[in-house]
Amino acid sequence: MFTSVLMIEKALTSADVEFVTTLHGEEAVSFHVLLQPRGDQADRLLRAIDDIALGELDEAARERETPEGEQAAALGQQALEVSLSALRAAGSAAEGRLVEDHPLDALRSLVEEVEADEVLVLTDPHYVEEFFHRDWASRARHKVGVPVLKLFSHRKA
Repeated sequence: MFTSVLMIEKALTSADVEFVTTLHGEEAVSFHVLLQPRGDQADRLLRAIDDIALGELDEAARERETPEGEQAAALGQQALEVSLSALRAAGSAAEGRLVEDHPLDALRSLVEEVEADEVLVLTDPHYVEEFFHRDWASRARHKVGVPVLKLFSHRKA
């Protein structure tokens, strides 16, 4: 069985699930999901710049409403449970956890723990971080010792 660590920031859409579960054709895949809620990963200004770059001005204006702290963790747990259920419904083994500390340290530890074959980073575009190679995928390539594939999540189910 192929073992993938899947790093996400929000609940997977049905299109995301289909995308990641079909990457390896007919080969069985076991997913170990790490989710860091959006409100806990970057400051509001960077998130707003990303929204503006995507032409989503309404989203940029609502960034201050993005839950943070315990509220973000509660919403993140719900998103994680939805994502795990969807992966299992698609026929994959799946387990997961919320990121409580630094996401790349958690990623490296999980890759070693489960002896992962690859890391899939599935996020919305983060233009500022990507430009400076400070996004999860760019930094993970130097930390985890397995191939890292960066994918962009689908907005709608």
